[in-house]
Amino acid sequence: MSAAGVAAAVCAGSAAWLMVGRAHGLRRARTVLADGGELAPGDAAWRRAVAFAGGRMRHEWWALAGGAVVALLGESVVPLVLGAAGVPLLRRVRRARDARLEGERRDTAVIALCGALAGEVRAGRQPGEALRTAAGGGLGLGDAGVGADSGAWAGLGEARAGVLAAARFGGDVPRALEEAAREPGAQGLLGLAACWRVAVDRGAGLAAGLERLEGALRAERDQRADLRAQLAGARSTAVMLAGLPVLGLLMGSALGAAPLRVLLHTGAGLGCLAVGGVLEGVGVWWALRIVRGAEER
Repeated sequence: MSAAGVAAAVCAGSAAWLMVGRAHGLRRARTVLADGGELAPGDAAWRRAVAFAGGRMRHEWWALAGGAVVALLGESVVPLVLGAAGVPLLRRVRRARDARLEGERRDTAVIALCGALAGEVRAGRQPGEALRTAAGGGLGLGDAGVGADSGAWAGLGEARAGVLAAARFGGDVPRALEEAAREPGAQGLLGLAACWRVAVDRGAGLAAGLERLEGALRAERDQRADLRAQLAGARSTAVMLAGLPVLGLLMGSALGAAPLRVLLHTGAGLGCLAVGGVLEGVGVWWALRIVRGAEER
């Protein structure tokens, strides 16, 4: 069997094993926790292992697994070292993606909070009472699909407590909102603070200002989503081009050229691998930098 066939079989078997193992682990965890009882030490360890395999391992640890497979096929430790070096890089990419998704959830929840607060004010509540009801009273934040302890307030900690305390005891609510707006994705709270300050200082209608703010924030969010959808093709093209060297290696293995042996066991091959890896990394970084620059404009 060719190296490409061996690699495909190993990868397919690993994927099937992980899928079956994860499903079995989740079923066992549900069974153990079904009655709300305490976990035995062995079951607790099993649950932690399942959570690790079903969470983090599905991302950055695949680099180490892939490096191990290539190391076995190429009979060299170089792919294993490269796979281990790729783990922190992929972890950083995953954390950046998680942070972006969390910011998007906060943005959506802030929009829903503005709409809910406007509704409470129009229903006749005083601004402080309306804010406590919308932000601290267990309200489900509309299309955010979350409660008061998440969404726009997720991770705000003392800033969230400061907003609710200011609303309850007559403190400086706009300043507390500005503090809370420092969280990524919660910048819309700056507009809420401005609306609050204008309504209190000049007697302007708070509900009307909040409704206009909600519409502006929603339009801005939709514009960003549309731009991201338009740039998805460029991002996919960059990723596909980055994968072409792997396709070339598989084609060479299928033709019997033994590219792994040339790359990993000859001086010229190691030099080509080093130069190609640097050019590959720079190319991917440059392409994604262009895409991110277009998204930020």
